[in-house]
Amino acid sequence: MTDPTTDPDFVRATRTSYDAIATPYSDRYPDSLAEQPLERALLAAFAEQVGAHSTAPVGDLGSGPGHVTARLHALGVPVFGVDVSPRMVALAREAHPHLRFHVGTMTSLDLPDETLGGITALYSTIHIPTDHLTAAFTEFHRVLVPGGHALLSFQTGDTDELMHLTERFGRDISLHYYLRTPETVEAHLREAGLQVRARVVREPVREEKRARAFLLVRRYGG
Repeated sequence: MTDPTTDPDFVRATRTSYDAIATPYSDRYPDSLAEQPLERALLAAFAEQVGAHSTAPVGDLGSGPGHVTARLHALGVPVFGVDVSPRMVALAREAHPHLRFHVGTMTSLDLPDETLGGITALYSTIHIPTDHLTAAFTEFHRVLVPGGHALLSFQTGDTDELMHLTERFGRDISLHYYLRTPETVEAHLREAGLQVRARVVREPVREEKRARAFLLVRRYGG
């Protein structure tokens, strides 16, 4: 088991902030894919790709309330959720008692090498500083089996930006949001030995203010 006291400052800040907002966040977003047909289609395509290349499980990294984990399970994918926030993990276990969730960080996964057939990281890399991004993706590469896939999504725009929020849902937090272009993220993926197979960008809908980018990634080789 990793020792939370040795985590970088940004990991500790993310954990503390999401613990503070876990209940209102889960109440507001019990299933953020319910009204997003494109995201559901991309998740289904990812599940098909994973099933075609491996029987190893998928790790849903930054699983939050657990709705993506549950959708992957419904698609027939062996899956478990990982989240940095113990409170989020507790709520996910309550909402989906038939599934497995545990506390962890994608920057230091408590998993052996080459054990995952796939990784989903939907809107969960946005709190990783850019100078730590290649290291996080190197961790993805380490735990993926050769031929394993990853699906990433993140808010995007024409330039890289940094936002800092000190309040959400009426709770005090301290969260950095790193908003990056697909090109920036792709460069860090390539540096970690992962190859992008597809890129999708959709425009904002409803209350969203920024476009959303989706990258389907594969680990090649042995």
